[in-house]
Amino acid sequence: MLRRKTSRKPSLIKPTVRIGKRGLTEAQIAEIAKQLDKRKTVKIKVLKSALINETVESIAQKVSLKTGAKIIQIVGHTFTLFKPRKTRR
Repeated sequence: MLRRKTSRKPSLIKPTVRIGKRGLTEAQIAEIAKQLDKRKTVKIKVLKSALINETVESIAQKVSLKTGAKIIQIVGHTFTLFKPRKTRR
C-alpha cells in the first residue's frame, strides 16, 4: 500500500522569514511567495518591533491574502502558511 508523504508538523519547522520594525514590505511578500512555491509550508516570525501598530493576526491575514496561502497556525509571534503546489501536466 502506498502512502503519501505528508508535510512536517508546523511546530518542527524553523522560521525562515522575519518581519521587523519596518513592518510587512513588498520584498518580504515576494520572498514568502517564492518560498511557498518551493516548500509548500513557510513559518514566519514577527518581531516585537513590528507589533507597534498591528497584531500578528492582522499581519498573517495580509500575507495570506497577498500570497494566496492558508494560515495553518498562529502561536505567539509566529505563524505558519501552507500553499499546495500547482499540478503540472
